[in-house]
Amino acid sequence: MDVSLTLWALTILGLGALIAVDFVIGRKPHDVSVKEASVWTVVWIVLAALFGLGLLLFSGGQASGEFFAGFITEKSLSVDNLFVFILIMAKFSVPSHLQQRVLLFGVLIALVLRAVFIAAGAAIIAGFSWVFFLFGAFLIYTAWKLIKEARSGDEEEEFEENRLLKSVERRLGVADRYHGTKLFIQQNGKRIMTPLMVVMLAIGTTDVLFAMDSIPAIFGLTKDPYIVFTANAFALMGLRQLYFLIGGLLKKLVHLSYGLSVILGFIGVKLLLHALHESGVPVPEISIPVSLAVICGVLIVTTVTSLLASRNRAAAGQAGTPDGGNNGNKGDKDSIDV
Repeated sequence: MDVSLTLWALTILGLGALIAVDFVIGRKPHDVSVKEASVWTVVWIVLAALFGLGLLLFSGGQASGEFFAGFITEKSLSVDNLFVFILIMAKFSVPSHLQQRVLLFGVLIALVLRAVFIAAGAAIIAGFSWVFFLFGAFLIYTAWKLIKEARSGDEEEEFEENRLLKSVERRLGVADRYHGTKLFIQQNGKRIMTPLMVVMLAIGTTDVLFAMDSIPAIFGLTKDPYIVFTANAFALMGLRQLYFLIGGLLKKLVHLSYGLSVILGFIGVKLLLHALHESGVPVPEISIPVSLAVICGVLIVTTVTSLLASRNRAAAGQAGTPDGGNNGNKGDKDSIDV
């Protein structure tokens, strides 16, 4: 897909305008309701769909299919980010009315850092076609690692700050409490960060770790930097609303790791086949329609089996509780005493 500098500029300006509107509407710190989160989640999905249809009209089915496959993949992988976002919010005890502001700027930082990753990935691919072997092998390894972690039952229980964040905190200093929406304050004649700024940096820089597998994954679906960037942008910009919409349901997605591992493994195999084909080996390649069908199918099956497993687990827990889950007044008193 031949993309001019003008189209790049218009796309970035358009995304910037959407982000500005989102910021103006949510400029006053407040607790985000389910209704507000639902409306904005639908808005971002509709905008992504309209963008994909625009690609279909002006660039053909190949570009449109690659965008939708990339968007759905990035959206599903970004759901895994929400688990870490919840841990970060708990780690820094972020007040509920400030969480939407934290996520907005945290996601913006993540988008800028991903743009750098995308530019670097595109340059590497353009100069070294054999890098697809590395990307494919890395995705298959990541898929195996996800399955191994899911089977062992290991879960991240507490967020640990990365070295970069700790270094910034030591150099600039951090206030001992939140100061509304302020990012910096003057204390004892020195300009220091507030915890709000620290949390934003934590979310933005932590996302880089997720980009290590999501960027190679989308490059396995398309080599077009424009499609890679826009798919990432639409997936990330709707992540804030998704946090408030399904935050309470995340624990019910018990099979999410298995689904993501299947998707990453599938794209890894697709990359290896593409690399072999480019090297002159007569192997079949996986088309975009097949990729889109596999990704959507895996997500649907994963969601359904997760909800069924969660419901069965809840039912088994209630069945194992005396009096069908109701211990009577004595149980209530014991709970209060504890």
